Amino acid sequence: MTIDRLPSPRTPDPARDPVLRWGILGTGWVASRFAASLRRNTPQQLLAVGSRQAAMARSFAAEHSVARAHGSYEELVADPGVDVVYVATPHPMHLAHARLALEAGKHVLVEKPLTVNAAQAEELGSLAAQRGLFCMEALWTLFLPKFDVVRQVLADGVLGELETVHAECGEHFGPDHRIMRLDLAGGPLLDLGTYPLSLAVWALGEPEAVMAMGQPHPAGVNGQAGALLRTRDGAQAMVHTSLFSDTASAATIAGDRATLHLPGPFYQPGDLVLRSFDGTAPLAYTEERSAHDALHYQAGEVARCVGAGLVESPLRPMAASIAYLRVMDEVRRQCGIVFPGER
Repeated sequence: MTIDRLPSPRTPDPARDPVLRWGILGTGWVASRFAASLRRNTPQQLLAVGSRQAAMARSFAAEHSVARAHGSYEELVADPGVDVVYVATPHPMHLAHARLALEAGKHVLVEKPLTVNAAQAEELGSLAAQRGLFCMEALWTLFLPKFDVVRQVLADGVLGELETVHAECGEHFGPDHRIMRLDLAGGPLLDLGTYPLSLAVWALGEPEAVMAMGQPHPAGVNGQAGALLRTRDGAQAMVHTSLFSDTASAATIAGDRATLHLPGPFYQPGDLVLRSFDGTAPLAYTEERSAHDALHYQAGEVARCVGAGLVESPLRPMAASIAYLRVMDEVRRQCGIVFPGER
């Protein structure tokens, strides 16, 4: 299929989304950026924040104009005014804190990765289904306007038969960053590595074969890892992630008719270029590189789904999050990466 222009993103106007009352569980880096993005770009209501320290909750609430500050997570999920809880605590706490919110009758958006492994994700999905509550992984990349363009290009068969995905994400971190802590499921895989591995599984489907190799970091976590994935149809993906150094963090999705290139950082708002094999001029899509100020798009998806009575997002259903974590589990198994508390 040949096209003369790339499709426009179909991302709805945030101003028209149903308004939910949000509770934010956790007060760290990503929680702060999520709150700021919602405040600047949407009519969503930041009603409450919860922390294990009341002073931290009050400080966060003052900074982001949040109405209520709770000194415990239990108080936050018990707040009768909260419609949905955004879980923004470290990876190993996602299951317990999402469960806490669901058992309190709240819808949940859980920071990526949904949990540290597929078994935990299945447990969380079952609980949400039993309670009839919305639950979604906050893989913000898939809700960006740029990725709706990618979604349409793939759905329309513009690339032809998909053959290859290349994706990588590397960033240097200092010794004091939480990514260096094994007790917090540190190392690049569940942080940076979520982006290239999720892209590969999203574009090609769950692979039937995985070959992975890792390198340890002196801090006691994995330092970098790469994997080759192969689908039943023979398509391949090559993914890599590292915390040793900065890399281009770019991605390519290639078929037998055309190639889609996403310059780095590919998982953030930015550009993409389509190059066809028929000699036509490349087609480009450009959007403002707003980085994490675009976190609000995932909140808009939650608001629309909850408003429509859905318990899952069609853009990131629970099965997709579980499938990605199954692949991640196999990559970690081959690299010998086990987090505290796992068998």
